[in-house]
Amino acid sequence: MPETSQTTADGVLEAIPRVMRVLRKEFRSQRDPNLTLPEFRALAFINRNPGCSLNEVAEHIGLEPPSTSKQVEGLVQRGLVAREADSSDRRRVQLSILPEGRQRIDVAYAHTRRFITARLAHLSEQQQEQLLESLHALREAFAPEQKDRKTP
Repeated sequence: MPETSQTTADGVLEAIPRVMRVLRKEFRSQRDPNLTLPEFRALAFINRNPGCSLNEVAEHIGLEPPSTSKQVEGLVQRGLVAREADSSDRRRVQLSILPEGRQRIDVAYAHTRRFITARLAHLSEQQQEQLLESLHALREAFAPEQKDRKTP
């Protein structure tokens, strides 16, 4: 691995956990008291991936399908998520967000966006543009279709 790539990898390994730790702490301080962090993560995933399966949600939030099923059932019971049988495979259940669930996501994202904006306000416009370009590159490197690439 070239030195620059290794240094970049080290930077990602250092920065991402720190950023996520701060965002999780902020989320917990402002979150809807009726929504746990795993429930919020499931709701956000379903919002970004309409028609996803329970197994996809479980993989995303890092829980086993039975535990995820209980969480999703709670979201369904509270009117935040809809569950429907897949028309092409009746064994598969598709999940989609309902208006109340979308509203909760929107409120949380708006708060988090304001928090991040304040944390980045000290950066110059050029630094913010560079950061945005770097984030786009990082997102591309970790896009689902990139999973198929072999890692050394």
